[in-house]
Amino acid sequence: MGNGWKKAGLIGLGTVLGALLTLNFSAVAQRDTKLPIPYEDLQLLSAVFGKIKSDYVEPVTDEKLIREAINGMVRGLDPHSDFLDAEAYKELQVRTQGKFGGLGIEVGVEDGVVRVVSPIEDTPAFRAGIKAGDLIVKIDDTATRGMSLSKAVDLMRGKPGTQVTLTILRKDAEGLLTFPIMREEINVKSVRAKTIEPGYGYVRVRNFQERTGQDLAAALKDFYRQGELKGLVLDVRADPGGLLNQAVAVSAAFLPKDALVVYTDGRTPDARMRLTANRDNYQRRGDDWFRDLPAEVKKVPMVVLVDGGTASASEIVAGALQDHKRATVIGAPTFGKGSVQTILPIGNSAGLKLTTARYYTPSGRSIQAKGIEPDIAVDDGRDSPNRIREANLDRHLETNRAAKGGTAPDSASAPASVPAAPATPKPSTPATTPQRFEFGSSDDFQLRQALNHLKGEPVIASNRAVAATNTQPTSVAPARP
Repeated sequence: MGNGWKKAGLIGLGTVLGALLTLNFSAVAQRDTKLPIPYEDLQLLSAVFGKIKSDYVEPVTDEKLIREAINGMVRGLDPHSDFLDAEAYKELQVRTQGKFGGLGIEVGVEDGVVRVVSPIEDTPAFRAGIKAGDLIVKIDDTATRGMSLSKAVDLMRGKPGTQVTLTILRKDAEGLLTFPIMREEINVKSVRAKTIEPGYGYVRVRNFQERTGQDLAAALKDFYRQGELKGLVLDVRADPGGLLNQAVAVSAAFLPKDALVVYTDGRTPDARMRLTANRDNYQRRGDDWFRDLPAEVKKVPMVVLVDGGTASASEIVAGALQDHKRATVIGAPTFGKGSVQTILPIGNSAGLKLTTARYYTPSGRSIQAKGIEPDIAVDDGRDSPNRIREANLDRHLETNRAAKGGTAPDSASAPASVPAAPATPKPSTPATTPQRFEFGSSDDFQLRQALNHLKGEPVIASNRAVAATNTQPTSVAPARP
């Protein structure tokens, strides 16, 4: 069991470290890699170092120059590799526990711009109207252009009950927007479940934390205490990912034992893993969470709801259930984050978050920069061409052919750089708080279509026509998983 856990590692959702990252926390110390030293290039680096030390307008410490050289070297590789100092490394571990102080906002840095990945449901940022894709131009009176992610996080975090003002650049909005937000203690519950109609269950996984598998097991048992299920909806929309072992756990709840969930392929032996629906790959100690689940859980008709915010670990779940034909995937194409970042210890307190592998669905698909395509596309009007996906991130990895065979596509969309935030428009405060969409509510269009599918009724493909013209929308024939 220990070896299986070591292979699986952990995947961390860095709420304040960029999110959408599949992370493998390596227990291996620094590898003894003896590579040729590029002497001429090191001479160039030394020359630049010396010129800055002697000629820069202000004195700069050796520590700062070396640290920034490391940052530039790592961040120039891809959007997800990064150097973690002691504080950032500790913060990464805290994120997976689901409890932290601040605004409830997942952010990342792209080309020196602090970008909102996603506001977390039922948090101050979510209630204030912050949206995925927003660019944070200022935090209080401090401009964020060129600011490190850890610095931006420090400014946004603080004692609950204190206020911070975010100045936002939003695509298609006129001028800059200001959002005064009161900090709170954020305690995000990963799993939310309810019965939406007699015999039909709804489980929403917001992200993959340490207790996700355990909480899912409790929710499923509670459903069956109320009676048999005719159908189940698993909702991973706007789920930016999290712990790999918990993605395996969620998949294992619905798949036969030892069914392949995901595999990874990279240059080193540690980067080549096959993770199956086996307790060794999702639980370290204690009784198996799924040991006494009703057998019907493995057979109940299922729908997985996805959208453009479904990323990383949540894409693993959707891809595994889709490939095994265990569930019908409904919604919009997912984010397309199909790479693995390994946390390698550097010294006594720092770490290197390095992209070491691509992951593949059981059938051999690489979703990198492509995403999971739903079996039934249902547009509820929330998605738009402006949504940021992996393919839009500068320096993203290209999609490659499936490892060890498979039929994955081998091309990806061209990257697009994040625009710089202009400094001229005058900020304006929203007159009213924008109405927020609530997943699982009575007006959740995609959820209603998921229910239609489970009942064998026609599925409406788009809600846009209804909203725009109030005419009869297009329908698609039902299909059983």
